[in-house]
Amino acid sequence: MRWLLILGGIVVLLAGALALAWPHRIALPGMLDRWRDPIGETQQVVWDQGPQTADTAPGERSPNVIVILVDDLGINDITTFGGGLAAGDVPTPNIDAIAANGAVFVNGYAGNATCAPSRAAIMTGRYATRFGFEFTPAPVAFHRLIGSFDYGPREAIFHEDRVAEAIPTDQQGLPPEEITMAEILRDSGYRTLFIGKWHLGAAEPFQPQNQGFDEWVGFYPGAALFLPPDHPDAVNLRQDFDPIDPFLWANLNYAVRWNGSQRFAPDGYMTDYFADQTVNAIQANRNRPFFLYLALNAPHTPLQALRSDVEALAHVEDERLRIYAAMIRAIDRAVGRVRETLAEEGLAENTIIVFSSDNGAPGYIGFPDLNAPYRGWKATFFEGGIRVPMLVEWPARVTPGTVIEAPAAHVDLFTTAARAAGADLPGDRTIDGIDLIDVATGGPAPDRALFWRSGHYRVLMHEGWKLQVSEHPQRTWLFNLAEDPTEQTDLADAEPARLAAMMARLEALDAEQAEPIWPSLVEPPVFIDRHLLEPRTADDEYVHWPN
Repeated sequence: MRWLLILGGIVVLLAGALALAWPHRIALPGMLDRWRDPIGETQQVVWDQGPQTADTAPGERSPNVIVILVDDLGINDITTFGGGLAAGDVPTPNIDAIAANGAVFVNGYAGNATCAPSRAAIMTGRYATRFGFEFTPAPVAFHRLIGSFDYGPREAIFHEDRVAEAIPTDQQGLPPEEITMAEILRDSGYRTLFIGKWHLGAAEPFQPQNQGFDEWVGFYPGAALFLPPDHPDAVNLRQDFDPIDPFLWANLNYAVRWNGSQRFAPDGYMTDYFADQTVNAIQANRNRPFFLYLALNAPHTPLQALRSDVEALAHVEDERLRIYAAMIRAIDRAVGRVRETLAEEGLAENTIIVFSSDNGAPGYIGFPDLNAPYRGWKATFFEGGIRVPMLVEWPARVTPGTVIEAPAAHVDLFTTAARAAGADLPGDRTIDGIDLIDVATGGPAPDRALFWRSGHYRVLMHEGWKLQVSEHPQRTWLFNLAEDPTEQTDLADAEPARLAAMMARLEALDAEQAEPIWPSLVEPPVFIDRHLLEPRTADDEYVHWPN
């Protein structure tokens, strides 16, 4: 053991020396990670086989629940709302089918404008700030990289004084004291299954099997490669203008785990691999109620597509956009395979499918219209950052083509699933969500405010009005979304009485939230109306996004 420790120390020192001498030293975290946690050969995943025959017909038992969450999808990435990539030349018929056969909540909102806090809100039915999961987990090296990037007319803010308060990335997780959707459904007799991107903590207490999931296959971090970069079927789009992209290519892995196992290489393009596993999991559990959380990591960077999907979109003239669009095509194919499998197994009628995204598309990947017609990007609370698809299909209960104007949010999915399963909501804590099935089947939409916070940047939405408050820069925006859904006209000066009332309600909700479990280290500037390949000036509106 002593010699192993000495050898390990030598390896670390050599790696550190190499990092100091090597221009691309941002790869050091990935090098150390692969040394500590090697990636093995491909393994076959065998899902636990449920009963060979069912005691009751599918329509006579509790509904299956499938939550499909995609990663960084812009609302204009899909054709569901009449737009789509390349002016609609990249159709998404399988996602559109969920909307056509169920309910579309046209005012759907993410739990946050970045991925992990949204996932925490989905899992718990609570604003993630209620339990301190305020920022997206990331290592200090990543924050330093973001803080050192040249953003043009505005500089990032890096809080060096807070570095000592940082905790290891694997400890930045969903507190085990929280009750998850998986736990409440498992306790109601469901088999609980997770496939995809976790990003709610990598240390043992935070892992899926300790948060209510019976079985799972996926990865812990916030992103992964879709194929090895040198794979003959991979088309890679490296973007040096993006502050995040070089770090991802240098450090990410093509690897998954099965029920907490050692990492191993999957056997296909990641989106298709997760679709394969979903098909197998549904088939294994066809004779018992199940909850399946499918968290695809597409179209999150790094941008990698299958060559066959890129070639199928040869009509998309912009070569960069074609690669991104090919990733959307793979997502839609995965959704189609889920729906087809349910139909083949006779489960479609009594299965709830929810489709959403964790936040809007980012401006740092350099495409102009991903969130159109809304202003803002991922890492802003403008509509482009938090307005997401919210599609709910349940043929046994929800009338096809239902359109709901009332706001729907990620915190609602917990309550929706629990009510469908006949489970009681926890009585010892605030649950912020409502039952979307009740609203979709004619029930009243409750009068409620929606709240968001990331550090100093806070938002309240109520009765069609939206208040945004930022300290960096010191700004207050007030928009009448009922008349101005794309946030063009700031009414903060014109509506002092409404501003005061909403500010009071914002402060009251803010006071109910917990202190962050780990600190915000960096605040990059995000330009509301400019993506990263566009010229930016000091006059352009922006926010500093704390993370």
